Amino acid sequence: MELRPYQREAKEAIFESWGNGTKKTLLVLPTGCGKTIVFAKVTEECVRNGDRVLILAHRGELLEQAADKIARSTGLGCATEKAEATCLGSWFRIVVGSVQTMMREKRLMQFPEDYFDTIIIDEAHHCISDSYQKVLQHFSEAKVLGVTATPDRGDLRNLGSVFENLAYEYALPKAIKEGYLSPIKAVTIPLKVDLTGVGMQSGDFKAGDLGTALDPYLHMIAEEMKGYCRDRKTVVFLPLVKTSQKFRDILNENGFCAAEVNGDSQDRAEILKDFEEDRYNVLCNSMLLTEGWDCPSVDCVVVLRPTKVRSLYCQMVGRGTRLAPGKDHLLLLDFLWHTERHELCHPAHLICESEDVARKMTEDLEEAGCPIDIEEAEQYAAEDVVAQREEALAKQLAEMKRRKKKLVDPLQFEMSIQAEDLAGYVPAFGWEMAPPSDKQKSTLEKLGILPDQIDNAGKASKLLDRLDKRRQEGLTTPKQIRFLEGKGFQHVGTWQFETAKNLIDRIAGNGWCVPPDINPQEYIGA
Repeated sequence: MELRPYQREAKEAIFESWGNGTKKTLLVLPTGCGKTIVFAKVTEECVRNGDRVLILAHRGELLEQAADKIARSTGLGCATEKAEATCLGSWFRIVVGSVQTMMREKRLMQFPEDYFDTIIIDEAHHCISDSYQKVLQHFSEAKVLGVTATPDRGDLRNLGSVFENLAYEYALPKAIKEGYLSPIKAVTIPLKVDLTGVGMQSGDFKAGDLGTALDPYLHMIAEEMKGYCRDRKTVVFLPLVKTSQKFRDILNENGFCAAEVNGDSQDRAEILKDFEEDRYNVLCNSMLLTEGWDCPSVDCVVVLRPTKVRSLYCQMVGRGTRLAPGKDHLLLLDFLWHTERHELCHPAHLICESEDVARKMTEDLEEAGCPIDIEEAEQYAAEDVVAQREEALAKQLAEMKRRKKKLVDPLQFEMSIQAEDLAGYVPAFGWEMAPPSDKQKSTLEKLGILPDQIDNAGKASKLLDRLDKRRQEGLTTPKQIRFLEGKGFQHVGTWQFETAKNLIDRIAGNGWCVPPDINPQEYIGA
């Protein structure tokens, strides 16, 4: 099986991380981008190098999927470590193992600590739990790869306690732009669902409270869905089995052909098959289908399980992001959840790295009242946020002029070069959270950046990398930016070095005054 370009890059980055001495590394690929294929190929190479590999997951469907993909893409067989089945005594070099089985003391003690050379964790956002940690600590010398679909920096910050670095990340917008995932259009339904009485449990809303809070709105939600989902293949996520079953009945009363599946459904495989073959057009579930189930023809997702956990939200929406014949986009229905808390996930959180941009995009979608492509919505929101930041920056720059600093404030530099990734940067791994080193601060100062405003080593490292890349590309220096923007020129950070140099030479030749034939506000130097 031929890997896609980004999958090849991911595989190479993983082995490069391990080769550089990093034992525990992370791979982030959006749902639908073939993470199982990537780690199948990684597994194949590990086996070729003589390793014994453990694929670890928390659900049987994920283990079956992994074994099937490994067999189909590499021809290699897998032993199983789950319930009564054991890999001990098998000649297979690959083991798919249930974490619930592996973590048991009696089971774990049967394995020497060096039994596995490599451990691959599917759905790695679960691996912070004690059960995974027990297994990893037992096989402490093994190389570890965690694979997850979540782009949440909050999750990565937690995962930073387990993994040493992020080997490779393929962002959702890039996957859509390069044609590997379906475009997403989101619409905010003007139905205010009151969640103010819902309690919290394990960092998210209590499913029981959510079900009770949602009940009074189910008929109205079904009415709203009539306008959007009639001709679509829709998956609905709900907080409780009884709520899911109730909503199935309401949808059928409203002319839909709906089915429901849950963990106790005896005919689950049959229902899923019938849905895939279009005998049903809506499938309701209580969080059963977030992982280990694929139906590419799904072109509408309705999230009736509000959450503050971005990984969970991405898993739900990911059920509809795969490509399929005749499918030109995924429609995502969002609701006006009314809550005293502001951490709820919305469509903006699928694509925005900056919380400011996500907040503005959510407001824009609420005002639009019709399906909007999320990439376009993010672009407009980002432009608005940048404009607001520039207004605030103008005030800050006025203050900086009074202080007559010779160095460029990092915020001015980031805004000037339009670096959203720097402005919204949040440290994820342990070394990134440490204070910048004296060497980093000294180098930044030599390059014209004021280091006092940089409070972590990760940000300092990113700035230094960006400065080096800009030097190689022949772009403006921080000192050129400070001087020309001090004269009123705009976005000097996007200019070429020579353009800025020539203009500074002209200004110098005019007694350090801007020549009268140049209007800094309108000057385009890029």
